[in-house]
Amino acid sequence: MAEYTSEIKIIPYQNKDVFAVLSDLNNLELAKDKIPQDKIKGFSFDKDSCTVTVDPIGQVRFLVVEREPDKTIKFQAEQLPFDVKMWIQLLPDSEGNSRMKLTIQADLNPFLKPMVSKPLQTGIDKVVEVLAALPYREILNNRTEE
Repeated sequence: MAEYTSEIKIIPYQNKDVFAVLSDLNNLELAKDKIPQDKIKGFSFDKDSCTVTVDPIGQVRFLVVEREPDKTIKFQAEQLPFDVKMWIQLLPDSEGNSRMKLTIQADLNPFLKPMVSKPLQTGIDKVVEVLAALPYREILNNRTEE
């Protein structure tokens, strides 16, 4: 099983707020206009899944399979010829911020690994960058107003 890990991003919000937004993917609707289209293509979502287009792989759907409050959200990929799991890890830091890291595990055969390793690493780096830049407080405030 190949593993790809993003760099750790510091987010200026508490991990409980970040988790509250990311654990219900419908919340991303409130920030959809803030997601750079050059970084993530074909992005759509519902409460428990998100779909994204990844070059050269194509469209991938990630389904939430586990939520550990304020700490972890685990996903299972669909629509791929190999098994892929992804998880978002959140940890508080001493400043009241959160640290976020994304990890992907992919069951790649030796033929596929050289072709998809770079796109998977690039993809996870783009996703963590976008997630770290989301306006979590604004999303939570807009969500509670509805």
